[in-house]
Amino acid sequence: MTIDHPSFGRIGDDRVIIFDTTLRDGEQSPGFSMNLTEKLRMAEALAELGVDVIEAGFPVASKGDFDSVHQIASTVRGPVVCALARSGGKNDIASAGEAIRLAERGRIHNFISTSPLHMKYKLRMEPETVLELIVAGNTAARQFTDDVEWSAEDGSRTDPDFLCRCVEAAIKAGATTINIPDTVGYATPEDMARIFNDVRTRVPGADRVIFSAHNHNDLGLGVANTIASLAAGARQIECTINGIGERAGNAALEEIVMAIRTRHDVMPYTTGIRTQALLRTSRMLATITGFDVQPNKAIVGRNAFAHESGIHQDGVLKNAATYEIMTPESVGWTKSSLVLGKHSGRAAFRDKLKAMGYGEMDDAHLNDAFARFKDLADRKKVVYDEDLAALVDDEARDHARIRFVSLEVEAGSKRPARAALTLEVDGEARSATVTGQGPVDAAFNAIQQIFPHDATLQLYSVGAVTEGSDAQARTTVRLEEDGKLVDGQGADSDTLVSAVRAYVHALNKLLVKRTRAEPEALTA
Repeated sequence: MTIDHPSFGRIGDDRVIIFDTTLRDGEQSPGFSMNLTEKLRMAEALAELGVDVIEAGFPVASKGDFDSVHQIASTVRGPVVCALARSGGKNDIASAGEAIRLAERGRIHNFISTSPLHMKYKLRMEPETVLELIVAGNTAARQFTDDVEWSAEDGSRTDPDFLCRCVEAAIKAGATTINIPDTVGYATPEDMARIFNDVRTRVPGADRVIFSAHNHNDLGLGVANTIASLAAGARQIECTINGIGERAGNAALEEIVMAIRTRHDVMPYTTGIRTQALLRTSRMLATITGFDVQPNKAIVGRNAFAHESGIHQDGVLKNAATYEIMTPESVGWTKSSLVLGKHSGRAAFRDKLKAMGYGEMDDAHLNDAFARFKDLADRKKVVYDEDLAALVDDEARDHARIRFVSLEVEAGSKRPARAALTLEVDGEARSATVTGQGPVDAAFNAIQQIFPHDATLQLYSVGAVTEGSDAQARTTVRLEEDGKLVDGQGADSDTLVSAVRAYVHALNKLLVKRTRAEPEALTA
């Protein structure tokens, strides 16, 4: 069976559309936020990865969200650029339409809750009113683009008969993609298969649209539910890099794509993803957000292709297929652990970063990272790949308004610690010398004096990048302000410097998050 789609033309039944919502649903994760520059970098990386649709944001939510969607639509070429809107939002559809106006291919994704629980307590609307808003929202969206998606929020807990009525109404009003999300991660694979089989069988016009799956991971079933949805006829999957997203996150793009590629015998589908770029894209997101993936994360975790058991090691040495169902290179890992030295030049440094899966860095960040590498090589016996990754990630972060310049600390057991800190704030160097209960407290007090704020420190965690007493420190700092959480990361061979870098990173993210606002509630 084939479907004619306004953005993709004629699509065969074996083609799966990859809809990435890292920049929208993913960014709603507690502690995650990106500024405009970071969103643009991430969007370009997603385009290079080969995703079909980038959901760039929720334009009506704030000016910052509108600007990011508008900029991505104006500059990123290749994928469809999608803007989110509520079916019954007062200005949602118009804002989304304006935001994607300059896109090479644009989509409006409108949604409204359909479950009894959501309609009664969240919307406070009767089912007939919801149906009217579905028609109105999709009809309005078609005034701006032929590519319109509609979602039944909390679709997995919606009455099957009412869900079919909603889907039919959306199709008649012009929707070309229908999304049935498991918004709260409640469903099982059997549930999702039943839902998609039901609507595709019962709803008139279902054969003319693409059905989409958007599964959250609250019970750890996001990927399993997505695969079950594919088997039941969904041909678009909504997912995020590293599985980030609300609460426990979304189905992970890298896991679904590699499941399709590895088990093609039971999932005979194709995608447009260039899998060798998966690790690079994962690392970029971790760098921007300050959240590393856990070591045992499938596909992109650092232990994904590690073998410690003697039996496993023996088998892999004889034939890698004994314990590896895919090659590390297929997702962007390299086997090289060649160490650079203090005499290595800038060209070798750049080539090494490319081999490690990093894309092109701008000259300013490359020069800063190279200078820090030379300094590290002078102080550290052996510089490992992990060391390079830590310092390059730290330099690649867009610190925006506040940047670390220098730190000097005096500490000991006989007197209070003293920190002399210099930061660059909005292009102006500012300094402070402050005491504290210890060197970290003194350094953080200095940040407070240079840039006064009301955020409270919720987490301070330090780990070593590699082994040895001369290992670089990687520090995580979590700040909270008015219910908004942000995490920042920093790395340096000096633990105190890494702590200040992490705090500055978190503070910059908080400044971005301060501008975010919730759109006004829907009313009947």
